[in-house]
Amino acid sequence: MLTHHIPLGRPCTADGVFLAPGVPPTPPPPKSHNDWSPYRNDIEFATAEFAFKQRHMSNAAADTLFDLMAALLAKHNDSPPFADHKDLHQVIDATQLGDVPWQGFLVQYTGERPENAPSWMDDEYDVWYRDPHLMAHNMLANPTYKKEIDYTPFHFMSGDWAWQQAASHSYIFIDEISKDPNTHGSAFVPIILGSDKTTVSVGTGNNEYYPLYASIGNVHNNVRRAHRDALVIIGFLAIPKTNRKDAKEDIFRNFHRQLFHCSLSAILASLKPGMTQYEVLRCGDNHFRRIIYGLGPYIADYEEQIVLSCTVKNWCPKCLALQLNLDGGGIYRSREHTDLMISELPGDTLWFEYGPFTNDFPRADIHQLLSFDLLHQLIKGAFKDHLVDWVVKYLRITHSTKRGDEIMSDIDRRIAAVASFSGLWRFHEGRDFRQWTWNDSKALMKVFIPEIEGHVPQEMVCAFRALLEFCFLMRRNIITEDTMKQIQDALTRFHHYRQIFETSGTVPHFSLPRQHSMIHYHIKAVKDPWRWSSKNNALGQMLLCNQRLDKLAASRVDFATRGMLNGSVLSRTVAALYPAEVPVVRPQTEDEADDGEIVKGSTVLAFVRLAKTPHNVPHLRRLIRYFLFTQLFPDDPRDPEDIPTAIFNSAAATFYAPSDPSGVGGMRREQICACPLWQNVYACNDCIFISTNPDLEGMRGLDVVRVYPCVLIQWFDKISDCADEDTGMWMVKPGVLEDGSPNLSVIHIDTVYRAAHLIPVYGPEFIPHTLKFYHSYDVFRSFYVNKYADHHAFEIVS
Repeated sequence: MLTHHIPLGRPCTADGVFLAPGVPPTPPPPKSHNDWSPYRNDIEFATAEFAFKQRHMSNAAADTLFDLMAALLAKHNDSPPFADHKDLHQVIDATQLGDVPWQGFLVQYTGERPENAPSWMDDEYDVWYRDPHLMAHNMLANPTYKKEIDYTPFHFMSGDWAWQQAASHSYIFIDEISKDPNTHGSAFVPIILGSDKTTVSVGTGNNEYYPLYASIGNVHNNVRRAHRDALVIIGFLAIPKTNRKDAKEDIFRNFHRQLFHCSLSAILASLKPGMTQYEVLRCGDNHFRRIIYGLGPYIADYEEQIVLSCTVKNWCPKCLALQLNLDGGGIYRSREHTDLMISELPGDTLWFEYGPFTNDFPRADIHQLLSFDLLHQLIKGAFKDHLVDWVVKYLRITHSTKRGDEIMSDIDRRIAAVASFSGLWRFHEGRDFRQWTWNDSKALMKVFIPEIEGHVPQEMVCAFRALLEFCFLMRRNIITEDTMKQIQDALTRFHHYRQIFETSGTVPHFSLPRQHSMIHYHIKAVKDPWRWSSKNNALGQMLLCNQRLDKLAASRVDFATRGMLNGSVLSRTVAALYPAEVPVVRPQTEDEADDGEIVKGSTVLAFVRLAKTPHNVPHLRRLIRYFLFTQLFPDDPRDPEDIPTAIFNSAAATFYAPSDPSGVGGMRREQICACPLWQNVYACNDCIFISTNPDLEGMRGLDVVRVYPCVLIQWFDKISDCADEDTGMWMVKPGVLEDGSPNLSVIHIDTVYRAAHLIPVYGPEFIPHTLKFYHSYDVFRSFYVNKYADHHAFEIVS
């Protein structure tokens, strides 16, 4: 981990005078533990959060709920928490915490006009935004982040790619802060930005929105992944529209770009004074600090990067590599280079006559700040749009179109035959569907390598492996020097093995911006509120919805900080009514233990809990009975034969997986099933990892087994003492005894680590059309241990 020894982020008084080391913070003004303002009580807040945030109730549904509550409470001369949905919204809107109101401005074309001016020149374009300065205030002051935020730059090597990108640019800024006596000792807060056009559909039409997101680079990676309000939407940019003919005109495209940059400059203007003169803020740990802001990384896909950097399409927005030889190298672009071109070259030579929005802010260079969007540029771009499509093209060139399509049909059947796994999408018809989404691409890449193995050259398999390993390494929670070497190795291998696509005649060259972006490795807030709106004037409803969600989140933080949300609303109510009684805490039911869910709480390596509901079995083997009874009740004098034994058809494994969506502590939960009839269709017996030697790293200290009821497992044997050279995945086969029977054992539940995902080794032969995904573990005799199932699997079995 890189460190920086400049004493930045020092605590100070409210007047900006630095405190001596170890001086405690000045406590904030006290608040009553019974003050639920603007809510009248605990139940009212819980109802608001449940109806508006958790269940996203429509206005009609909320009215129905409150009517039913009113009818139930009428005989007690009591009333429901809210009269109707309007009452609910009014109370949420009255919340002062987290209140950053939406603002707007109009933009219109003011340039030269031809005689028959197109309609877009007369249109007014709405831009909506929330003050990013206040949003940054709220993040810095959030008390739940106090142990998850850095005020000094020692966390620059976290797995958050945006934060890594901030490091290279920010050290120059930090040196200037430390040398300037007016800013020395201040905490540097880089503002991370991102935008992405989003299309939502209803009926026969599409609606496009252009949301702008922001975060601060100081917040730890796990906070953003836990969806803890550290990534917020701060604006909706305008999208000018015109007919197809006018859309191709230079004057319209130039206006489109100018509208984009001018809007960003206006939205971020409130941050500019704080970039050269510090301000004093109370942070989440209650200490005051001097704060200096700066523009951090801008995360965008390639199409947006060329607009942001004012670069011509098919060129690199970060370096001056030639368009037809992007990987041939080139010096880095810079703000000075752009300014020089604008001042020296005639207007008809340039693609534009203005610089990017970053030119309006101190020490900001868009070429340094651009950070590629891992999802769009690599997972959807390099993986799906390039490599997957190239495989199809290669098979048709090599085997004829008819035979190539037959092989692709077999690959589709292989994909459809992959066993189900927690959090992993199932492709019922393979990969051959018309409308690809980024979720489809991300899911397909996790299972694609074993499906093509045997049908394509080994070099192609190795190219896929290198790309996937690059993507997974980039998403690690902590990036070490060793990780950086692995990233570079994966990149080198990818460039080497992809040559097979050129030598086979599949592609003419590799001058592709999305793949070239790998060298420069040195939409929830829109779609959900849109779905909840009435679709009429949807943007206005979306703005209110996002603002209300922020207010509810701020209220929860405030109440939790004051210790008012311990237990459930029921246990708190019972405790208030009957102080001498033991509070009622309703246990989590089996249905509530969601599969693949984020887990709140402290960090441990892993643990497993059985399902809540046992299934009594009258006759179990004596071995299983004795094992379970002696483990669970070692001091019980009763004879195990006299005790009925219970079978649990599922268990919840909780483990430390900070690189996957997880709680702030990095914990995640998934279900492990051993069910005789899953969804009344088929038996489900998952595979799992068990820890057999905790002193060995990765797969060498783990074994793969298949779960049967009562922790009865079937062993899988490793085929080799290392991973397969081409796919990078370990291979296993079902263990058998000398007589050919399955190698079964009963194990202690504490040795269960988490679920494992296996994909058959298909070989070159076609698989039957009738094979179903739930047959895979029974039909095939050797398997790949899928390390690409999720980021945690990649960590433990690489």
